[in-house]
Amino acid sequence: MMRVALFGTSADPPTAGHQKILRWLSEHYDWVAVWAADNPFKSHQTPLAHRATMLRLLITDIDAARHNIALEQDLSSFRTLETVEKAKSRWGEDTEFTLVIGSDLLNQLPQWYRVADLLQQVQLLIVPRPGYAIDKPSLEAVQNLGGKIAIASLTGIDVSSTAYREHGDTQALTPPIVAYIHQEHLYKCQDDTTKRYQLR
Repeated sequence: MMRVALFGTSADPPTAGHQKILRWLSEHYDWVAVWAADNPFKSHQTPLAHRATMLRLLITDIDAARHNIALEQDLSSFRTLETVEKAKSRWGEDTEFTLVIGSDLLNQLPQWYRVADLLQQVQLLIVPRPGYAIDKPSLEAVQNLGGKIAIASLTGIDVSSTAYREHGDTQALTPPIVAYIHQEHLYKCQDDTTKRYQLR
């Protein structure tokens, strides 16, 4: 049976942390489908098309031995259940799908659209993120909805998209992403950083 990891992310912007997760998924699944998503619980600074382009750059920069990571932007949907339906149409009903989420989303999961139906159709893989503990009550709430949960044996890098958006911390980003942000003038903090350098 083919095993497909489904990894939607806000990617606003994608970071070295996302890249580490994708490398790990590549080693554990037959195919890794990734896309830029609009999270209804977040506000996004950058249009979806730019975030998808940055994800493509991030994937191209990964030296994965199996070459099994792809930007599957057409899977993107406001509702994850619709994404899974699209994935089934593409790979077939007999494929095993694993939905990949960060530990920061675990307590939001019970509020997702038709979450019980969703959890009947996918395995759930939780990637630990620094600062977001995987607590027993949140796990039990998802399990009570029918969730079949595994926890990834990696810890995300302690970098975040938020750190870049709010503080201009480019250590969180890979060089191709930094170059694209400069080229497209995507984030206010990036423009401010550039201006500060020009004034010196």
